[in-house]
Amino acid sequence: MHATAPSPTPSKRWRAPLLLQASAACHLGAAGLVAAAPPLWPWALGAVALDHALLTATGLWPRSTWLGANLLRLPAAATARGEVAVTLDDGPDPAVTPQVLDILDAHGARATFFCIAEQAARHPALAREIVRRGHSVQNHSLRHRHDFSLLGPAGLKREIGQAQDRLAEATGQRPSCFRAPAGLRNLFLDPVLHALGLRLVAWTRRGFDTREADPQTVLARLTRNLAAGDIVLLHDRHGAPMADGRPVVLQALPLLLARLRSAGLHAVTLPEALNP
Repeated sequence: MHATAPSPTPSKRWRAPLLLQASAACHLGAAGLVAAAPPLWPWALGAVALDHALLTATGLWPRSTWLGANLLRLPAAATARGEVAVTLDDGPDPAVTPQVLDILDAHGARATFFCIAEQAARHPALAREIVRRGHSVQNHSLRHRHDFSLLGPAGLKREIGQAQDRLAEATGQRPSCFRAPAGLRNLFLDPVLHALGLRLVAWTRRGFDTREADPQTVLARLTRNLAAGDIVLLHDRHGAPMADGRPVVLQALPLLLARLRSAGLHAVTLPEALNP
């Protein structure tokens, strides 16, 4: 196994996104209004309630950038090279991931696996095999908690930081990217990711392959207006089963890779695209 890399140290101080700065100003203004004119407290309370509703709605929008930096597309240089990032979430799965790796090998493609750290710790040899075959393992949290977006700063730091350690131990490489469970998050996530040296990654398009069992439908969702620079989302665990019981990714992925090749596009890992 490769030596485990140390955690990167952020090069700059974290700076609150504009929405969070506005939220802080809203709370201070509401407090000042109540102090100066107590009868106006319903207006102050209403402003704070609207602010909280906006923050919550933003956290429920996986592709939002209002709560902090969120990678939705590859950089311009990767786009110019005709690169696309194929990402697979929730693994590794001992029954499915090896077949996914064989499909990628057959097409000469590279992918990024956003792994659940506890799952990788259960199957460390498989996590190492992902890296050995030239792919990338990145952070998809420790347990993929359903209440992830409700965690406070300490809870987020534990969940993501412990995942970093488990994944580094399993693969010998410390992740540089993070994808939130279901893409859901809150206002505390951005400073935690900054402190851990992680970059939040969403997607350009997704196949909804955890619910849709028809590979052609999944393919259509992934390839509608497909272009260089896209980040596409599939799953190598929790996939919807086709009529033969196999997860739909095993048929949709080779179709996607063939479509990329015919369009002159190249499937690369996120680290390759971000740090060529």
